Amino acid sequence: MQYRITMDEKRFFEITLIKSEMFGQNAYLLRISDQKHCVLVDPSFEVQPIFSYLDDNGYELDAILNTHGHIDHIVGNQPVKTRYPSVPLVIGEGDVHKLSDPVANLSAGYGIEVISPPADRTVVHGELISYGGIDLETRNTPGHSPGHVVWIFYDAEVPVVINGDVLFEGSVGRTDFEDGDFDTLEKSIREQLYTLPDESIVLTGHGNATTIGQEKATNPFVNSID
Repeated sequence: MQYRITMDEKRFFEITLIKSEMFGQNAYLLRISDQKHCVLVDPSFEVQPIFSYLDDNGYELDAILNTHGHIDHIVGNQPVKTRYPSVPLVIGEGDVHKLSDPVANLSAGYGIEVISPPADRTVVHGELISYGGIDLETRNTPGHSPGHVVWIFYDAEVPVVINGDVLFEGSVGRTDFEDGDFDTLEKSIREQLYTLPDESIVLTGHGNATTIGQEKATNPFVNSID
């Protein structure tokens, strides 16, 4: 599946969804239409479609972004880094330890014990990053995972939120992990997401894309009239 969001008369922001059947996780390839450079978000179990997309179109991979350090969002780091060893791996500084800790990244509980390559860059709240001509603002959004971050793209006709597992269509990220906390997650959503324009598009880590306005109006866990 692809989304195309207008940037100006000549360009659009292209988002290609790569869904992993295990965990139903969404990875994304981001590209500006006049560029041959892509950014990969949260590579999971299905990496061959990622390689095929890049190879078939003659695109280059410029960065791997992890919204947080849980198994389903980092398990693809190893095969992607093996194929593209010079491509930087980026994650929030609060979750960087999960890359190398199978207990913390939850993989040990599934008998898999995922150990990712180390991060090449860690980011903090408010930090601006730019890869493949794509400029993104980092926001800390703890609650589902303490070091969870989202990235926001402002250069299209509406903002686009690379959201991971914070907010979903009609739901929110789980907080029943040892380091999860619902009150913290709710605060993240209200202060870092619900302050964005209602038309902002939210690319979720599982399920369908949604908008900030839809979730403020209808989300049963965190809505604007609580």
